[in-house]
Order: sequence, then structure tokens, then C-alpha cells
Amino acid sequence: MSPAQVPDHRPGTALVRRPGPRFDDGLTTHIDRVPVDPDLAARQWADYVAAFRAGGWATVEVEPADDLPDAPFVEDTVVVVDDLAVVARPGARERLAETTGTERALAGLGFRIERITAPATLDGGDVLKLGSSWFVGVGGRTSHEGARQLADLVAPLDIRVVPVRTSRALHLKTTVTALPDGTLLGYVPLLDEPDAFPNLTPVPERNGWRVVLLGDDRLLVSTSAPRTSQMLVDRGYELVAVDISELEKRESSVTCLSVRLRGLTLGTEDACC
Repeated sequence: MSPAQVPDHRPGTALVRRPGPRFDDGLTTHIDRVPVDPDLAARQWADYVAAFRAGGWATVEVEPADDLPDAPFVEDTVVVVDDLAVVARPGARERLAETTGTERALAGLGFRIERITAPATLDGGDVLKLGSSWFVGVGGRTSHEGARQLADLVAPLDIRVVPVRTSRALHLKTTVTALPDGTLLGYVPLLDEPDAFPNLTPVPERNGWRVVLLGDDRLLVSTSAPRTSQMLVDRGYELVAVDISELEKRESSVTCLSVRLRGLTLGTEDACC
């Protein structure tokens, strides 16, 4: 059964991958390196997955990759739209092998597979979707050629890719996130080109303020950005807060720990946890 054929009786499916025993060895680029408690990181990851399930989402776990410390950041390995999965080619050499398990999982779910090919690089965390316009951060983990290849692959779906220079943060989605009404939240000091984004609303905190839409006006957020959370509550959103502080020590957020497959719903026998 293809993704488009599955009846839409749940918000969607979250693709996730658990942290392994080497998670403390994960890369850091724009933040200070501090030790991680792997056991606490694993418990926080489980709570993150549980938040999706409590919200009615199905969950599918990509096969573990214990030799790849950054593997829990599964969003970087693929970009999905409709029934198309564009397998990324991570910009960090240490992360190239992460895509194998993601591709296998999505192929098993019936997605069409395309790939970013060498020498281009593209991280899913650099792709910010805003309707039919996708902003793609280039200059860090993602190359101009990676953005061009992505543009060619999604052009038949009437999606326009807009490259945006990104050099002050790990990924574009480290600096900008989208609300359900199309408003963009951004941490302006880390944006190379803030004027490129329409309806940009500055956030008061550097870390932890990204959001994931769970459904209707419910947002999944981290507990590490209380001022931004209050701003969202004042805008009328219902928040589901999770503590992912250990995961954030490796430049993580609520967005990069999952791939949201909104057109795909599964039964209760979800392949996770």
C-alpha cells in the first residue's frame, strides 16, 4: 500500500531513531562541547517519542545505528513530500552512512526514492518548507549543488526552492521554524539573510525554541525555551513540552529528532519502542 492510499484517521507517522551508546561522541560545530549522559539521553528520547504517540501519531523506528553517534538526528537524512522521499547526502563525512537505514525504512513504507548524488551535499535540517516555497540553507552542511538537485527533484510537484545563505548556525532550521499559520519564528542574530523570510517574528532565546506541529494548534516544544513558549501560549497555541536537554548538547532540537510523514497513517502495531 502506498502512502497516498492509507486512510487519514491519525495525524501522521513520525520516523525516529534511538540514540546509541556512542551518542556522546556526536559532532558539535557552533556550540561548546559538554559531556552527555547517554542513559538520560535515551530516556529523554523515549519521552519525545511518547509525546507523538500520546498525540495520536504512529511511530516507525529506523533500524539502530550504534556506530553512528549522530544517527538520532534522522531529519537530516531525508526530505519527504507526498509519496517522494529524497535521500540526503549529509555534509559531514562522519554522517554519510546514516541514510541507509532511513532509505530502507521509507522504501518499506511505499515511498518513491530519489537521492542527492555526489559531490553535492544536503542535510534535511537545512530544508524549511513553507507551502510550495522551500527555503534551503547553503554554505554549511548543504552545498549549492545539493540545493539545485533538490530543486530539480521537487519541481514536478510545483515546489520552488529558494537558497538562503547559512553560516552562523548548524542548519537553516536551527535559526528559523514555521508555525501552522505560516508565521516564521527566527533567532535573528544567527540569520545571514533575515530579509529573505516573510512574516518573520523574532524569538528571545537562542536555543530550544523550535516547534513541531502535532495537529490543529498543538505544538511540541522543548522545556529549554520558556520565554518563547509563553509567546506561543499568548498566540493561542497548546503546548506539549518535553525535556531533551541531553540531546540538545549535540545541537539537537525537537525538529531534527524525527521525520514527520503527515500523509501516512498506520495502525496500532507501530514499529517503535
